[in-house]
Amino acid sequence: WLFSRQRFWGEPFPILHELDAAGAPTGAIRALEPADLPVNLPDLADFKPGDTPDPPLSRSPAEWLFVEKDGRRYRRETNTMPQWAGSCWYYLRFLDPGNTSRFVDPEVERAWMPVDLYIGGAEHAVLHLLYARFWHKVLYARGLVSSPEPFGTLVNQGMILGEMEFTGYRSAKGGWVSAEKRTDADVAARIPAAQVEKQGEHFVLRDAPKIRVESRAYKMSKSRGNVVNPDSVVTEFGADSLRLYEMFMGPLEATKPWSTTGVSGVRGFLDRCWRLIVDERAEELSLAPQVVDDPPNDDQLRELHRTIDKVTGDIESLSFNTAIARMMEFVNVFTPLDRRPRAVLEPFVAILAPFAPHLAEELWAILGRPAPVSTAPWPTVEERWLHDDTVEVPVQVNGKLRGRITVAAGADAAALEVAAQADTRIAELLAGKHVVKVVAVPGRMVNFVVR
Repeated sequence: WLFSRQRFWGEPFPILHELDAAGAPTGAIRALEPADLPVNLPDLADFKPGDTPDPPLSRSPAEWLFVEKDGRRYRRETNTMPQWAGSCWYYLRFLDPGNTSRFVDPEVERAWMPVDLYIGGAEHAVLHLLYARFWHKVLYARGLVSSPEPFGTLVNQGMILGEMEFTGYRSAKGGWVSAEKRTDADVAARIPAAQVEKQGEHFVLRDAPKIRVESRAYKMSKSRGNVVNPDSVVTEFGADSLRLYEMFMGPLEATKPWSTTGVSGVRGFLDRCWRLIVDERAEELSLAPQVVDDPPNDDQLRELHRTIDKVTGDIESLSFNTAIARMMEFVNVFTPLDRRPRAVLEPFVAILAPFAPHLAEELWAILGRPAPVSTAPWPTVEERWLHDDTVEVPVQVNGKLRGRITVAAGADAAALEVAAQADTRIAELLAGKHVVKVVAVPGRMVNFVVR
């Protein structure tokens, strides 16, 4: 009963109910043989719910509804299985979709299962995944799969809410009342986003900054009128912008409000990626004149490899928003340069590809590389470029900051003390003073205790 559905579009149960000579159920049931599967739905002109509790399939043609086997007459089960019946084990069928003799070849199943990572919403987890796990354990108990659990790791992505909504309050006299001072007698009024601005942790009226307003994002729903149509976003900003913005909104697991202004900002970043490589003033697509075959210098290699390292690690930890932020820093560093080495730009396009695949493929082709970039080797990180050759260390005198020195990254305490004493300003401050003690922490600070 828990599994049955009184509707038309689910999978029919392969179950027959025995009928007596008068056509009444005897209570005996019979499962169809494997050779009789699958049971296909009949063609029905009317499959809407009826006036009785009988499912729509009960109105099926007699040639589908009634079956004779071994001299006995049966009526098919007319409840249907829910979509869970198929969706619960789709991950197994995906492994071997062309197999016509069994749902999955055992060797294929052992090679690929269990699923390493499953990403889905919390609502999805308590519906589909609950039943998928139950289904999988039944298959495991029957020896049809090799693992007791179908999924190794589950990550629930956060919900994307509608645009932020702002509410102000007016008193009985019509004047604005700050949200924290409102009473039950004050009347709420919806305020357009253009009329508010951020002030610290709160929003206030742009024309009356002392009036605080309430801000809240709600779950998208047709009744509230705050649903965002992704097709419209793609039409206006492009598919890559929509994709990138959803990853840039915040941590994957967090619930986040939608912001069309934010999509526009991400589109601006993609435009800068384009201009980094493409000559936008040329009549035909061509490389920007700043793209050269010069070997990159140390600073450029350091920026590249730190970006590759950050993006690679963030992808593995599903921290897509911080990976995108790092790529934005990369673009900001190279955009002002009059000479941009191709040897740096090509690896950047390769790591941009998972985030903005359409743009990356075009840039890859304009760079003259064989397409597609999605199959190109992932750039490797050279560890030596992840560390600075020099570091800046603060110098204190009696605990007060008096200057900064630049030393080799591996300088020990003795080297720090010598370098600090050699600094002109520090030497002047120490002149004529008795140094009681020197505290030098490599890579951190130097402090001269004097009197």
